[in-house]
Formats: sequence, C-alpha cells, structure tokens
Amino acid sequence: MKLISGWNLIKLYTILVYIFMFTPIVAVVILSFNPQQFGSFPMEGFSFRWYVKLAQNQTILGAFQNSIVLGSLTAICVTAIGVPAAFAFVRYDFPGKNTLNTLLLTPIMIPEVVLGVALLLFIRWLQQPKSFMLLLIGHVILTLPFVLLVVQARLVGIKKVYEEAALTLGANSFQTFREIVLPLLTPAILAGMLFAFTISFDDVTATLFWATARNQTVPVKIFGMLRNSISPEINALGTVMIVLTVSTPLLAGFLSRRFARGSGDKN
Repeated sequence: MKLISGWNLIKLYTILVYIFMFTPIVAVVILSFNPQQFGSFPMEGFSFRWYVKLAQNQTILGAFQNSIVLGSLTAICVTAIGVPAAFAFVRYDFPGKNTLNTLLLTPIMIPEVVLGVALLLFIRWLQQPKSFMLLLIGHVILTLPFVLLVVQARLVGIKKVYEEAALTLGANSFQTFREIVLPLLTPAILAGMLFAFTISFDDVTATLFWATARNQTVPVKIFGMLRNSISPEINALGTVMIVLTVSTPLLAGFLSRRFARGSGDKN
C-alpha cells in the first residue's frame, strides 16, 4: 500500500507540474482570440481581431522577416560547418581532436547571458559596431553544438564497412560520401538544420545583447512590447511563436523518421 501511495503521489506531483507549466501557454492562446482590449474569463465572444492587427503591424512583420532570415542563414551556416566537423571527429584521428571537439561543444554548457556578454565585449574590443553579422555569428555559436551532437550520433551508427565496400568496388572518396554516407546521414542533417532554425528563431537571452534597432527578432520585439505595455497583440504574436517553435521540431522528427525508413528500405 505504501508503494502504491508513493507512486500515486509522484503521478499527482507530475500532473501538477505540467499544469503549472502549460496553463499560462493555454491562457495566452485562448486570450489571443478575445475580442476585448483586456483579457478576462469567460470571454465575451471569439474574434481574429488581434491577428488582423498583427498582420498589419509593419514593425512586427519586419521582426518576423529578420527572425526567418536569421534562422535560415544560421541553419545553413551551422550545417556547412557542423557536418564536415562531425565527419572529421568521428572518422579521423588527428592531434587535438578531443580538445577541439570539446571547445566546439562548450557553448551548450555556458549560460547564454555569459556568452552574449562575452561576444559583445569581444566585438567592442575589435572596435566593431553591432550588426546583423554579429547576430549571425552569435547564433551560429549557439546552435553549432546541437548540430554536431545530432550528426555525430548518426555517424557513429553508420558502419564504416559500407564505405570500405564502396571503395573496394572502385568508387572514390567523394562518390562514397555522396552515394553511401550522405543518404544515411540526411535525416540527422535535416534534423540538425531544423533544430538550429528553431533555437535561433526562439532565442531571446543572448540576442538581446547582439540585436540592434534595425535587426530585432520576434522574441526581442515581444520583450520590448512587454516592457512598454501589455497589448492583446502580444497574445496573438505569442500564439504564432508557439505554433512555429512546436511544429518545427515535430517536422524535424517526422522528416528524420521518414528518411531513416527510406534509407532502411533501400538497404
């Protein structure tokens, strides 16, 4: 009986934690459809009024454009760096390999506030102004560890005997990578790109130190709006952000499973 009661308490505690975490999110989504200026329950109707105002707000649309461009460039750059680096760390041995790998993974262990301040001070030491390039470099540093970990984990599972067989049959190194390794690695690459995009799109802590008035992202814009006043548009904007940040990792998982299944069928 004591064991059963203990498990029941754990289940109850878990449910309460989830309620505490997700109730504010649900409230934001519901209030985004409130036709009134001030949120209250029960709502007096259902309206897309704040979504229409959001779509007509050029400042927010500009922030969305900045976030999408920044996230896309971050995903492309981090993939171009992370895939060759992961391949080198898994497939080859060279002096300083473990040290370099640890250094590239270090940003995942450093608080974003520290990382944001450090990069900003470094740029100031170089006497360079804040710019979109600084923002891009910062987001590449933030997201590179995630791509490295995902691609390395996939590479470890790809048996080297496949590559050796292709080389034995007359294929060169590039053909082996293109025809054998790349199709098997594609799920991890796509997952890494989408995760990098999501992290870049959703980041606010470090981005606050790097963004300028012209290069504000959506999370930074939301933070600025909350400092000035609580507008119902924030609920609509928050709902859009929730949909994007939840659907992108789900899409990454779906594509990874689909490509992995396709690769398994071919083999």
